[in-house]
Amino acid sequence: MEVDFKEIEVIGFDADDTLWVNETYFREAEEEFAKLLSQFETPNKIDQELFKLELKNLPIYGYGVKGFVLSMVEMALELSNNTVSNDTISSILNIGKDMINKPVELLDGVEGVLEELSKKYKLIVATKGDLLDQERKLEKSGLLKYFHHIEVLSEKQEANYKKLLDHLEIKPKAFLMVGNSLKSDILPLVNLGSKAIHVPFHTTWAHEKVADSDVKNKEYLTLKRIDELLKYLN
Repeated sequence: MEVDFKEIEVIGFDADDTLWVNETYFREAEEEFAKLLSQFETPNKIDQELFKLELKNLPIYGYGVKGFVLSMVEMALELSNNTVSNDTISSILNIGKDMINKPVELLDGVEGVLEELSKKYKLIVATKGDLLDQERKLEKSGLLKYFHHIEVLSEKQEANYKKLLDHLEIKPKAFLMVGNSLKSDILPLVNLGSKAIHVPFHTTWAHEKVADSDVKNKEYLTLKRIDELLKYLN
């Protein structure tokens, strides 16, 4: 599909799984959690129930590692009928701490792309998750110097993006969003009249998946790697 980027002045980037690895660590944590609770239920059942509980808790805790850990603790209590040991709870907390302390692993080509695009466009980060955790990752990433503005959103829906664009005085037609999630990074911007480029990550959280019908007749570009951006924007 041909998409015209001539009017673009500002480019927004999602952070997790667009600039650096993130979802992989959640999958690994889920596997560790299932092993800890293996005496109470099968891994598949634990995974299903934890996912349902995470969705239920999103309005309370929001996105990110801390909310994920609280959901794991709650799930452990529920599955064990409140008999789970203190050692297991401690192990769950350590899973979360290990996730937070992971090194920031940039995806291939990211810094080169940001360095080139920052010469021509204003770049911003528009991500969601825990504010402290995202600020920490951005600092550790070494990428802060490329960005004009950082925004950590509680949700990534049309209203959130509209508020951000209005605040930064960016016209929708002059804005391009780049991200790995069709649900959070692409469709809301397309619906607002902005441009969007989808760069899929190899694994996607089930909550971020969309039906084929949701993207039918939506105008956006899909790339295999983030460095392919330079073919269209440089």
